[in-house]
Amino acid sequence: MATQPVDEKLKVSAEHAKEAAEQTQEAAEQTQEAAENTQEAAEHTQKAAKTTAKATVQLKDSADRRTELAANRTVFAAERTYAAWVRTGLAALASGIGAQKLLAGVVPDWMILSTGSVLILFSAFCFAAAVWRQVFTGSQPPHPDVQRLPPFLLVLFNGFLALVSLAALFGLWFGQTGGS
Repeated sequence: MATQPVDEKLKVSAEHAKEAAEQTQEAAEQTQEAAENTQEAAEHTQKAAKTTAKATVQLKDSADRRTELAANRTVFAAERTYAAWVRTGLAALASGIGAQKLLAGVVPDWMILSTGSVLILFSAFCFAAAVWRQVFTGSQPPHPDVQRLPPFLLVLFNGFLALVSLAALFGLWFGQTGGS
């Protein structure tokens, strides 16, 4: 008779593990989509590099060309930094949501809520910091060949991601923690 509750707990643990595996599969699919988007961005960057290479023939002074290339590198570095902030925010969001399922039954509910909340709030911070760093860069580089990402798109996209973070936080606080 004492083994029946243990068997039920094992079943529940197995179900949680299955749900976690499904969430991991979904995250893997999203990562694949992100990789495809990154590939498209790399192709776009390659086209921009070809355009930059053609422009070298037209410039007279090598010092001007080095300054222009430095400006292009600055723009690309800013885009990579933006992507890193967004990637970090998405990872923190996924970790905060996953903490609820992963830690259920292992640690107290208050610890699940605090851990998930911190991770989700950090993701919202990352989304805001990404826009802030991209839009408010300080001094502008001197006349790059490449265009910067439009700020309104950054605000729109990251605003949506921040809303998703807040919705996840609301779900974490007022949804079931899966503990019992």
